[in-house]
Amino acid sequence: MKIIHKKDSFLNTIFPELREGSNDMIISTLEKYYTYGPFKPKVIVEKEWVTIEIDTKIIEFQDADYRKVVALCEKGRFTEAKPILRKLIEINPTNSEYHRIMGQILSDEGDQEEAINCLIDALRWDSKNGYALIMMGNIYAKFKDDIPTAMKFYDQALIVNPLDNISLNNIGANLMQQGKLEEAKKYFWEAVKIDEKYPNTHFALGMIAEMENDFHSAFYSTVQAIKLNKNKDVLYQNSVRQAFEIAKKIIKLGEGKMIFREYLYKLEFECGKEIEVIEDTQIPTAAKMEFAENYNRPKHLIKYNPSYPAYEHLIMHELVHLDFVIEARNKELNLLFMTTDFHKAAFIKGLETTVKKFNKMGVPEKEIAAYCTGLFEGINRQAFNTPVDLFIENFLYNDYSELRPYQFISMYGLIQEGIKAVTNKKVIEISPRDIVSKSKTYNLVNAHQLKELYGIDLLKDFHATPQELNQAKTFYDEYLDYKDNREPAEEYELVEHWAKDLNLEKYFELVDEIGYTTKNSSLENYLESIEKDPYDLESKDLHKQRQMDIFLKSQAKIGTNMAVVMFMVSALQYFKGMSKDKIQKIAFEIAWQGTQGYNPNNDGYRISSIPGKQFSGYHILAYYYVSWMLYNPELVPELQLPYDNEYKLALTMTNFK
Repeated sequence: MKIIHKKDSFLNTIFPELREGSNDMIISTLEKYYTYGPFKPKVIVEKEWVTIEIDTKIIEFQDADYRKVVALCEKGRFTEAKPILRKLIEINPTNSEYHRIMGQILSDEGDQEEAINCLIDALRWDSKNGYALIMMGNIYAKFKDDIPTAMKFYDQALIVNPLDNISLNNIGANLMQQGKLEEAKKYFWEAVKIDEKYPNTHFALGMIAEMENDFHSAFYSTVQAIKLNKNKDVLYQNSVRQAFEIAKKIIKLGEGKMIFREYLYKLEFECGKEIEVIEDTQIPTAAKMEFAENYNRPKHLIKYNPSYPAYEHLIMHELVHLDFVIEARNKELNLLFMTTDFHKAAFIKGLETTVKKFNKMGVPEKEIAAYCTGLFEGINRQAFNTPVDLFIENFLYNDYSELRPYQFISMYGLIQEGIKAVTNKKVIEISPRDIVSKSKTYNLVNAHQLKELYGIDLLKDFHATPQELNQAKTFYDEYLDYKDNREPAEEYELVEHWAKDLNLEKYFELVDEIGYTTKNSSLENYLESIEKDPYDLESKDLHKQRQMDIFLKSQAKIGTNMAVVMFMVSALQYFKGMSKDKIQKIAFEIAWQGTQGYNPNNDGYRISSIPGKQFSGYHILAYYYVSWMLYNPELVPELQLPYDNEYKLALTMTNFK
């Protein structure tokens, strides 16, 4: 077969790489393009024409046997392959690839001298046979320990095909196996220059760096191998294993303590308060920050559980929490994450089905209450911490690269803990599906970050639904929009957005720190403020107003007057320990006065049995209902007060018996 092209602009159109190319370039380019397996064409350039001669008869006659030889060699069946290959060489001795394959067979069988002879024949017929050049280098390096000669063949392979990164990687791997680390690095770095996304090369560079005790470089290269590997193949598994081994070696050096102490001293100077770090195996999380202002202490306190691996990362994580708060306070933007008995009561009301299930199982009330409280606190921790933690981990990854081995092990362990929490069969059987699903979504967001930072994909391990996966991806994409241009306190926006999307916003509120801390927070004054403005309608705090709108909507859905609930809590606290006779006296007086009618919108009501106290309308109605429930609950329906739900909630918010 002959193919003829004219050397004109059209040839450059179909072969753009030939533009302004020499005849040698035309020949090499077209020769490469029209090569079929081991069969190379003959390319002739004459004046304005280019002719490509392809011996299709040889291809048709020999291709089937050639492919059979290759298949037999891949299975290690050299004895069967050699007779067929010898016949091919006899028929067509000019085919360089036939000699190269024979050389590879002989080398694998241990006959290195004959292998060299065959490879020399291959190179005599085609001095640019890259595979033959690499094999010659491998034999001289591995079996003859003749590195100078090996390097001659390797360097020639690089000259022949300077853009073949895989061949360069293989050369480096062979040199590394021989302990020739410096020589190996030369080829690995050349391979990286050609293709920086080939994971095998980064894995090898990580191995060499580890051998040279350059653990941080080893960790970096190995993580690159993980991140660039799109398949969970053997290389991926080995890369993950190697990353853990290197990280543990770095942690043993104890560098993490110095890192967090330097950061701690910096923050102490900025905030003007001492920061104490202590071990605490009883905390419900891996670590927690207790801000001095919230605990009326002179110093901040970080508690961490030393049983967690790479706990130095946990301490750094909490220090960044403080750093972010300092930034927000400097701009007067800091918010406090608050939960009250209002929020807890609303949450527990949604657990009615689960509570009934536990009652049927004979679970003690005390254990049920503890379980419900644990769920409430746990989902709220996730609602607040998940968005904030993303920014913290991103900050640590970028600003404290030497901490990455700690971060890698710590984050991996925490996410594994999260997987267990939302996939454990026993947990799923007894837990509310809705809460488990939302918790899983938050955990998936964290898994997305581990995948981004370190390439480890644990998303499938959560056995999540498509909806959960999509929601977590949406959240993470929103975080990415904020990530690179984060302003102080912006993380709180994601706390609100995500909680609203998951219908969790009614279980907490974010309040302005300055406004909150300037108020008198005593119970008496708080209840008084409710009497004057039960729904905080006069508040000038825009954030508070926004949160109250959300709260009122949630209460409208469940039909609960939360002002009455709080006044009932006050009443239950007042009546606790009081004799039944005294409660009866108060109940009768409120009922007698009530014959004149109580207006919820009025105030100024007084009861002589409760001296020194003035009641608003809702306040007196709450005491009215509670006093009769404690004195004679059978008569309460006759009062016609529609506060049964409010009373049930109030009971869950107190320890009244």
